[in-house]
Amino acid sequence: MMAGVRIAVVDDHPLFREGVKRSLSEISDFQIVAEGSTKDDAVRISQEHRPDVMLLDISMPGGGLDAIAPILENWPGQKVVVLTVSETSDDVTRALNSGAKGYVLKGVGSRALAEIIRTVASGEGYVSPALSARLLSGLASAPEAASKSDPIAALTGREYEVLTLAAAGLSNKRIALKLDLHEKTVKHHMGRIFAKLNVTNRTEAAMALRDAGHEVQPVTQRNVSG
Repeated sequence: MMAGVRIAVVDDHPLFREGVKRSLSEISDFQIVAEGSTKDDAVRISQEHRPDVMLLDISMPGGGLDAIAPILENWPGQKVVVLTVSETSDDVTRALNSGAKGYVLKGVGSRALAEIIRTVASGEGYVSPALSARLLSGLASAPEAASKSDPIAALTGREYEVLTLAAAGLSNKRIALKLDLHEKTVKHHMGRIFAKLNVTNRTEAAMALRDAGHEVQPVTQRNVSG
């Protein structure tokens, strides 16, 4: 059996948040460690409480989707499950590309939600069945065509920064120093870069950057230390 799962609930609707907390707290192996209602709350809770799973709504002050990247920059191991009413493919794709491990619609029952939380806590991902077919269809069409013309476009701004520095020959440690990040965070970004570019090492990633027409500037020692 899995050890107790520590959960945070971030949603700006008090009644819904209370209902989720109450139903999950009745499960013996679940512990609600924090709650919040804004993007800033989500980032703070991840830093202060390190929950195993964070349930995060999209519609909240600051934007739930905009919370995912800063959460993972500070704590790459944080497992985020988006719990929302939004069924748009853009929101699903953005959430998963930002690093969310799950995307669940609010109509889910308490037992099903509990199983989803256990699934994500164990390291697997989850997308509501009503959305998965639509998502797969979208990934196989327009986004795939766009990635073929310029796969670098799939990277976030931070991932692009990390890739350009890696392509210029910097180690993860030197990239971390230059961007004021933890080395573990840089490793997390590199893993996501490899996955998005469908490569297995830094050399192939650098080649993909050049093949897409992006110029790689050599980094001097002065630039690194400054």
